[in-house]
Amino acid sequence: MSVNPDIVTTPPKLMRAIRAAMEGTESVQERLDDFVTAITSSMRVNVASIYLLRQKGDVGGELELSATKGLKRSSVHRTRLKPGEGLVGHVALTARPINLADAPSHPLFSYRPETGEDPYKSFLAVPILRGGRTLGVLVVQSKEARTFSEDEVEDLLTVAMVLAEIIVDDERIGGKKAALKGIQLTQTKPETISGKAFAPGLARGHAVLHRPPVAPANLLASNIAQEELRLEDAITRLRAHVDVMVSGETATLTRASKEIYEVYRTFAYDRKWVGRLREAVHSGLTAEAAVERTRNEQRARLMKVRDPYMRARLGDLEDLANRMLRLLSGETAAPQIPDDAVLFARDLGPAELLDYDHDKLAALVLEEGTMSSHTSIIARALSLPLVGRAAGVLDRVETGDDVLVDAEEGYVHLRPLDTQLGGFQMRLNIRGEMSRAYDQLRFRRAVTQCGTEVDLMLNAGLLVDLPQLDQAGADGIGLFRTEFQFMVSDFMPRLSQQTDLYRKAIIAAGDRPVTFRTLDLGGDKILPYMDPVPEENPAIGWRAIRIGLDRPGLMRYQLRALVAAGAGRHLRVMFPMVTTVQEMIDARALFDREIERAKRLGQELPAKVEVGVMLETPALAWQVNQVCDVADFVSVGANDLMQFFFAADRDNARVADRYDPLSPAALSILSFIADGCRINDTPVSVCGEIAGRPLEAACLVALGFDTLSMPVTGIGPVKSAIMALDARALRDLILPNIKVTTRLSSLRDTVRAFCLDTGVPV
Repeated sequence: MSVNPDIVTTPPKLMRAIRAAMEGTESVQERLDDFVTAITSSMRVNVASIYLLRQKGDVGGELELSATKGLKRSSVHRTRLKPGEGLVGHVALTARPINLADAPSHPLFSYRPETGEDPYKSFLAVPILRGGRTLGVLVVQSKEARTFSEDEVEDLLTVAMVLAEIIVDDERIGGKKAALKGIQLTQTKPETISGKAFAPGLARGHAVLHRPPVAPANLLASNIAQEELRLEDAITRLRAHVDVMVSGETATLTRASKEIYEVYRTFAYDRKWVGRLREAVHSGLTAEAAVERTRNEQRARLMKVRDPYMRARLGDLEDLANRMLRLLSGETAAPQIPDDAVLFARDLGPAELLDYDHDKLAALVLEEGTMSSHTSIIARALSLPLVGRAAGVLDRVETGDDVLVDAEEGYVHLRPLDTQLGGFQMRLNIRGEMSRAYDQLRFRRAVTQCGTEVDLMLNAGLLVDLPQLDQAGADGIGLFRTEFQFMVSDFMPRLSQQTDLYRKAIIAAGDRPVTFRTLDLGGDKILPYMDPVPEENPAIGWRAIRIGLDRPGLMRYQLRALVAAGAGRHLRVMFPMVTTVQEMIDARALFDREIERAKRLGQELPAKVEVGVMLETPALAWQVNQVCDVADFVSVGANDLMQFFFAADRDNARVADRYDPLSPAALSILSFIADGCRINDTPVSVCGEIAGRPLEAACLVALGFDTLSMPVTGIGPVKSAIMALDARALRDLILPNIKVTTRLSSLRDTVRAFCLDTGVPV
């Protein structure tokens, strides 16, 4: 039987003694006194002492003897050591244990007569750490000269970890009344943590730490039949809760598609998951331990998957495990939060997020998380700013801390300075004014000062995105990523399911166009029901159109659904990652076969059909004239085009900022594509991150792109910039500077100066 390595395995006797000793105590000092008494009794040592770090402004501090059992009581709060001084100070400085049989003979030993530690030989000291920060040192001593065993060292390290949480929680809850004199354990210094912006926005509020269920203390079942009954009851209640969630209110509250919750329900009803839980209990584990073991097995399996969309499923599975543990513990009440709560968590499942009152949530900060997770999707649907991958933030934040969340740039400011507060509040005010201004522009066309009309389209991938069409005043969907439906399912979606999704997207858009991109799979997007193909460089390996042409059955299956969904309506389909014109010819031939099949079967055909290509490779850029002969439209996938053009992985933080899309080289290839499409009278658009940024969008319009597709948050700012832009004047500025004779490394500053001078808000 495997045992969950995440479960604390401190000797039950020691932990029981500590819990019993602290019952009824109120202040930090009382708890510390009871703590050392429990340690001496359980570990059978003569001395147990706690030294805590007394801060001195911003320049370190001193270790103060704050509690002891065995040394002289009169030395408590009198004996102090500097970090690095003596054995205790050395442990604080290095954050490593010291285990000695004869401490007084050690060269680092610092004798303090007021403590009365003369008779004690053996010495074991471990750091009291919380989130990598040293709070103090825990020491045990004995008269007998001996080296403590490895198990004893591990036990004391675990006790120190528990101690750190207890004393900080006591101080935080009890405030000044419970705190030790002159010792501040909770964090007070301002800190800024960088992360990734998963859902845009700015927020100010107070920190609330999401508390996942405590790991089970009892691992082995004393009555297997009773544990089986408890497990079955929890499974039944879990499913009932999820059924209620799927059936109504949560989907309405978040404007989210039921699709996400249906996937969540699929996990709750998954036979393999439930089967593993039952097997674990039948083997002799408690119901709680069974949940933990199954969670660990899933975590280990999914963490090996490269695909970020598949790894994002881990959040849903973690959510289910946490919900099961809460049901088993009898916890049912929704968590209470203040009106301006900024929720902090390691990771969070979508249902866990919805347990909180979304009207009181100001923002969400995660140590982990992914852009494509269901939690991120729901946060965007709720307009809830979300910063993810904020490494180490849980170690530095305390409940109640003043927090600024910048989910535009991906920063979290903890306990900010007054100067930071002032500047951030100004940004909040400006953002509010701009949001109101964008809302007024919602139903106006984006037309430049020189008369160029520009269509601003939305990037989408799930039905949850569709309400944003009207909210943002978008002109249509320029990119519908069809692979999302495949990646959030345990099985390949049936033809009817695909058809239903595509038809709903077309209906939701009304008279506005919807451009469906065929499956962009492979690379790091691996389906759970398909065997991955190991590749050294998957980004430029067997993916997208290459899979579709090599496995035409899969592509025709999807194209058949698209043709059925477009019956009687306007259908736009484009193929991704095309490298040669022949690939586009072959792909279009497959589409034409599905049209012919529908005719033979007497099915209603789309009223209008357009088949285009997503230009994402430099090779196809230089074939733009030829590809226009076989494509009804061209959509430039700027994200991939730029990373291939500069040979820099945009998801690799070390190289992602090594190139600038406003460099002469980048603007030159974009200009070449726009001119080629214009000469051939082929509509051309740009979709990607640069299309949603006002400065870059202004350059794209100046180069001749009159359709831009972007995330919903970009539409307002980009429309505002375009309506103030003289595109011809900017074009006259750009073109001379992208010739081979230019010496500029980037036109960014030049274009920004132009926009500022001409009143274009960028």
